[in-house]
Amino acid sequence: MFLRLLWESFARQRRRKLLAGVAILLGTTAVTAMLALATTIGDRIHRELAVYGANIVVFPKAEQLEVKVGGVDVKPATGGAYLKESDLDKLKTIFWANNITGVSPELDVPITLAPDNVVLDSEKHPVFPSTTAVGYWFNHPFGDMKTGAPSLHPWWKLEGHWPDATDPTKGDVQAVQAVVGVELARRLKLHIGDGFSQLLKGARPSDMRFRVSGIVTTGDATDSEVLLSLADAQSLAYGGNGVLHPNGLSDAIDRVEISARTKPEDAFARRNPDTLSPEQHEIWYCRPYANSIAYQIREAIPGAQAEQVRRVEQTEGTVLSRISGLMWLVSGAALLAAGFAVSAAMATAVLERRGEIGLMRSLGASKSAIALLFFSESGLLAVLAGTVGYLAGSALALWLGARIFPGDGTPPLFDWVLLPIVVAMALTVAIAGSAPSIRRALAMDPSMVLRVDA
Repeated sequence: MFLRLLWESFARQRRRKLLAGVAILLGTTAVTAMLALATTIGDRIHRELAVYGANIVVFPKAEQLEVKVGGVDVKPATGGAYLKESDLDKLKTIFWANNITGVSPELDVPITLAPDNVVLDSEKHPVFPSTTAVGYWFNHPFGDMKTGAPSLHPWWKLEGHWPDATDPTKGDVQAVQAVVGVELARRLKLHIGDGFSQLLKGARPSDMRFRVSGIVTTGDATDSEVLLSLADAQSLAYGGNGVLHPNGLSDAIDRVEISARTKPEDAFARRNPDTLSPEQHEIWYCRPYANSIAYQIREAIPGAQAEQVRRVEQTEGTVLSRISGLMWLVSGAALLAAGFAVSAAMATAVLERRGEIGLMRSLGASKSAIALLFFSESGLLAVLAGTVGYLAGSALALWLGARIFPGDGTPPLFDWVLLPIVVAMALTVAIAGSAPSIRRALAMDPSMVLRVDA
């Protein structure tokens, strides 16, 4: 009997049910789209803002070295201390290792260049510029990713190709590949394929020969530098002239730039972890703040000082918080509108069926049985409309993601974890919208209702 009454309700009030169902469908479509985007918005914004460079920089704690991020000095330079390249594997052991999306170690080596197109005279020789050769990783395997300077500096424009590390098995006859900054190449009239050498004291060329594999444009101080593979820069610093670093730099790096997915900074993130209680410290430690990731890096790498680059981190946090707020506002407005529509449709339905309600009451039906009937109608409608809204919202999220973040890859169409959440929201909206009308219907006197209808 109950199922028959439920079926008759949908059959006789198709327009009312359709109106309420469309309202729930539109609301759940908007909510699903916002939730589906919210699950990936952090990573997508992180990739979009990667053009600003790394958001964490690591340098030796013993010495305050010059640290440049995007051409901006972060620390004053004194030099003399180094980190170990081999210690970078310890980044894979920290709590938030999976949030690290890019690593770029660097080593600076002073160098004086002499192009091959200039003939050196033992008595009279031209003055050549002194600059810096910087060793980097280029498409270096690190765990499950390939990383290095190009991935952390996507605004660099390269003509040619990045340098490959010199093969030590081929001896000293091969030329070291190097990328030259556009300003330095213009001054020395260097082109791709040209060669140059390093001048030692007394204008004596070293044994290392260089070949230009590319010319890079960066818009900062790198335009006047030479870019080498990190291994070749270490060889240059250690053995290029025999006197630069007698202790050896075969494993040395000056600094490391790190790009990591982080949670926007709040007041709790800015607290000093050493002043927190053990419980608060564990919460702070287990949240992906830039500060907490930097803290874990300092714990993992001996002698390292890690700091967040606030310009990048705060920009990412501000953009993410504003977009998240807008998405929650749209979701709340959609659900509220759906709730009002369901309430209006249910109020009209109850008014039309007051005679039926009065008859059921007079025949002995309890208030709870009548309420169960109406709530079942709303619940069944919510499940059907919520499921269709989930499917439509998933497709809408895929379309919006492709338009807002083009070239970002195609995520899975359906995130099935969201289905029960969306259906639960639809049920909540339908029941909350129906409750006032059902409560008023149950408060009516059956005899008065039947007398009026008669």
